[in-house]
Amino acid sequence: MTETGVVLLSGGLDSFVSIEASRGICDIKLALTFDYGQRALDDEILASGEIARFYKIEHRIIKLPFLSEITKNALTDDKKNLDFSKLDNDSAKAVWVPNRNGLFLNIAASYADSYGFDYIIIGANKEEAQTFPDNGEEFLSRAAALFEYSTLKKPQVLAPLKGMEKFEIINFAVKNDVPLEYLKSCYNSKGQTGMKHCGKCESCKRLRAAILKSVNKDLLKLFF
Repeated sequence: MTETGVVLLSGGLDSFVSIEASRGICDIKLALTFDYGQRALDDEILASGEIARFYKIEHRIIKLPFLSEITKNALTDDKKNLDFSKLDNDSAKAVWVPNRNGLFLNIAASYADSYGFDYIIIGANKEEAQTFPDNGEEFLSRAAALFEYSTLKKPQVLAPLKGMEKFEIINFAVKNDVPLEYLKSCYNSKGQTGMKHCGKCESCKRLRAAILKSVNKDLLKLFF
């Protein structure tokens, strides 16, 4: 019997490529996109919806209004600056959402428990684990251990990109013909059209740097 999974899908690079990287491990049945008042919400819903349709995965939007009430930073506030000169712990704090991945994983665990999914797929990666602790292997293993007690299904947390840098994720996507034209990986995309990215926010800077280091530098023309 084929094992099944639920994926946390923002429409960004990591969650998108995690779907492709999970094929052969499990059959993803459900994609969850979260609305917590982020300024890029409309584009995230558009991109994640297109990705889910491409992979023929059911797609649901989970509203978390309370999270927007307690998140006071540039990720949710249009008036705050998202133009970062460098990527470090300070830039990470500027877009930190309280317990975001912990909350998202717990919600996905509820769906896994209810529908009998074996895996929860998250786009955690090696590069962002250096500044975002909720991308690291210790966090992921502790989350999985929690579900051994909080669920009957005991789903595993699957982070197929956890050992990869961003440029390696792009190389994997190119090698496996992942349709990156569906991607939207910009925190500052409210009001923009198409798949163009702002090029200034932390996510854009990481994407640009990764493309420049990847096997296909021409992707810059697609996003910037």
